[in-house]
Amino acid sequence: MMMYYGSFGGMHLIWWFVWMIMLFWIFATPYDIPGQRRRKDTPLNRLQKRFAAGEITTEEYQEKKKILEMDLAN
Repeated sequence: MMMYYGSFGGMHLIWWFVWMIMLFWIFATPYDIPGQRRRKDTPLNRLQKRFAAGEITTEEYQEKKKILEMDLAN
């Protein structure tokens, strides 16, 4: 009966597993494409978070929101 693994003792099977694991890792893990921006934390988002956490009052929130919206319009 012939040896199917050849002189390397089955190393080609190990390399197939290594390549499969590498390909799985490349395609299964999320990665950041250069030039693609992630959702950035804008000043308005930070203001909304502070308001939701109760750090600022409704009046402060509305005043600061108006200021930020005027800045964004310019």
